[in-house]
Amino acid sequence: MKRLKFSCPCHFGLESVLKFEATKIGGEDISVSDGKVTFYGDFSTLAKANICISTAERILIVLGEFHAETFDELFNGVKKIPFEDFIGKHDAFPVKSGHALNSALHSIPDCQSIIKKAAVERLKSKYGISWFEETGATFPIQFSIIKDEAVIYLDTSGEGLHKRGYRRNSNAAPIKETLAAGIVDLARIRGDSVVCDPFCGSGTILIESAYKALNTAPGLRRKFLAEKWGCIPSSVWSDARGAAIEAIRHDTAFRATGYDIDSECVALTKDNAAKAGVVKRISTSVADVKNYKNENGTITICNPPYGERLLEIKQAEELYKVMGTVFKANKDAPCYIISPHEEFEKFFGKKADKRRKLYNGMIKCQLFMYYK
Repeated sequence: MKRLKFSCPCHFGLESVLKFEATKIGGEDISVSDGKVTFYGDFSTLAKANICISTAERILIVLGEFHAETFDELFNGVKKIPFEDFIGKHDAFPVKSGHALNSALHSIPDCQSIIKKAAVERLKSKYGISWFEETGATFPIQFSIIKDEAVIYLDTSGEGLHKRGYRRNSNAAPIKETLAAGIVDLARIRGDSVVCDPFCGSGTILIESAYKALNTAPGLRRKFLAEKWGCIPSSVWSDARGAAIEAIRHDTAFRATGYDIDSECVALTKDNAAKAGVVKRISTSVADVKNYKNENGTITICNPPYGERLLEIKQAEELYKVMGTVFKANKDAPCYIISPHEEFEKFFGKKADKRRKLYNGMIKCQLFMYYK
């Protein structure tokens, strides 16, 4: 089976978590850069990556890498790529997205047009046809041009991997599933862990904790674009799913509790946990954080509310003070709290044992870790 190079973007700050996940699925020659992990494997690795990795945003195949300062160089570089190894003569191959940074070529629409034209010319010559109806499977082409170095990708995932299939509804300020999974990993959730989120929202942190504890692959409940590709045997996907199902640990003692002051959020958490197949592991109830009983042996993981306007920020600061009085935040009752507030520790009343910079969407945050 052909050796492929994969590129997996992720939230800044989660690269080390993603690297470990790539290792677990058999990725080879793994390398890490800001917001991205690359590794090598085959079609089996591709299927496992989509189904099992919890912190990648999508799984991309690297088709070609070359220097390009002019549109001619971009065209010629793309035309050399063996698209026919993947794309059939009836398949669709839209140039979906791309970005350019510190490069002579900076017009994204123009780059998209040149890349599409070069791919068409390559496939026309290989298939001996003059027109593409593009009615078959879809092979989205992506690109990046950074410091005049172009990279051309195929997207194998389709919808972003954060869309697990369980969160069809969410509250006003949800945390992305991939980010929640990374925080859960950093909190070292295990099969016998007890987890609580006193601001449960739509239940993402609790559900991702359950997935981690039960060793449940996050992609088991959804489909991926590459499953429709004729170049990949269907057995590759069925084998990867079968192995992932076999790996689920049903004998763990894990349990979790979610609280929220909003009854609709509590109901939403329960509904999403049911969709995720972990509702029996998660209990929920309406409660104010000021009444939180932070029991020894419980790992608290949360994304407390915060705002952008001055009044909302002041309210968030008062909330942090309350949290500081009810969270033990020590080795017996560890706490992992994500917040964009630069002075969170001041209001919480305790310096974190460790901090990690993360991004929640476009918001620069820090994960404040208390475990000593």
